[in-house]
Amino acid sequence: MSLRVVGMISGTSYDAVEVAVADLAFDGDTVVATTRGTLSVEFPADLRARVAAALPPAATTLEEVCRLDTDLGRLFGAAAARGVRELAGGTADLVVSHGQTVYHWVEGRQALGTLQLGAAAWIAEACGCPVVSDLRTRDITRGGHGAPLVSLLDALLILAGDEPRGSLNLGGIANITLRRDGEVLAWDLGPANALIDAAVAGLTDGAEAMDLDGARAARGRVRDDLLARLLDEPYYALPAPKSTGKELFHAAYVSDLVALVERDSGVPVEPDDLVATLTELTAELVGRACRADALRELVVAGGGVRNPVLMARIRERCAPTELTTVEEYGLPSAAKEAYAFALLGFLTWHGLPATIPTATGASAPSVLGSITAGRAPLRLPAPAPAMPRRLVVLGP
Repeated sequence: MSLRVVGMISGTSYDAVEVAVADLAFDGDTVVATTRGTLSVEFPADLRARVAAALPPAATTLEEVCRLDTDLGRLFGAAAARGVRELAGGTADLVVSHGQTVYHWVEGRQALGTLQLGAAAWIAEACGCPVVSDLRTRDITRGGHGAPLVSLLDALLILAGDEPRGSLNLGGIANITLRRDGEVLAWDLGPANALIDAAVAGLTDGAEAMDLDGARAARGRVRDDLLARLLDEPYYALPAPKSTGKELFHAAYVSDLVALVERDSGVPVEPDDLVATLTELTAELVGRACRADALRELVVAGGGVRNPVLMARIRERCAPTELTTVEEYGLPSAAKEAYAFALLGFLTWHGLPATIPTATGASAPSVLGSITAGRAPLRLPAPAPAMPRRLVVLGP
């Protein structure tokens, strides 16, 4: 039986809710996903500013957390309703919402908790569909990082076969999935757009939110002394699996390192040089992963794909690894994670685990998330007999 599923995610850039709709069905050991389209719902400027103001290292209040949970829930609810109306033909069976991460609690190699806001009840009320939410916590209860959860889609769609291939997502944080000695491994490499966006916003007093088309990085030059300081970050030496976020990689993190470099060198770090150096940092982190596992192909997705300078630097740092984008596998780069969460919710609905322990670090696979009823009583199907072994993506 096919389910029409709406998947939604807002990433660490918290600039938009990405919505993807697919019809998902089992065919033996395969999940067949027929894509129906995507849309992007921008955050209102005031809500985006409030999320930014609540994130670490800033302090916040329980009142503001409550207000954000409600207002984000309303935003996700409106986005889900649009997805149902504009992409799903007016009816859907299930909505899967990642929510907005506001805190990911990691100490050393261990994740201890995670918090995503965007109350599922508002989503269910807005569209009438049951909602799967809070998809990361169960994996953390079993010793995992609750991330990167896209690794299951990567394993089923991209990593099939014996070719040494990796799957890279360039969101606020860069994460990678690959096979090593027959096992699926995944981890957060470090910052992708997070530090670049923070630097540009700081340099322009918020007038610019990103390095559009990599223009600043293209004008700047890499400061080797600053790059060396950045690469000294202890997180990079930790073995996988591991996860990180803006709790570590935020604007003050950059400004502190810039101050140290300027003190030691006596030479100011020019604005465009800072952006060029942060861009090079991401490229080098990706290049290290490609070299360590001798990858022949790297399949890239996420908002960073739209930055031609970042992509060019990654291509050079990763050579001779061939770079392709996830469009080659039937999914749009900007909405890959939204489709991934649609898949995770589909598996939850059928009582199947949606994690790979070697990818998240958990002791066992987990059925993910909590289910909020829609307008009708919940009627779950009998659990599916076995995990799928691959994912096939078809056009609408």
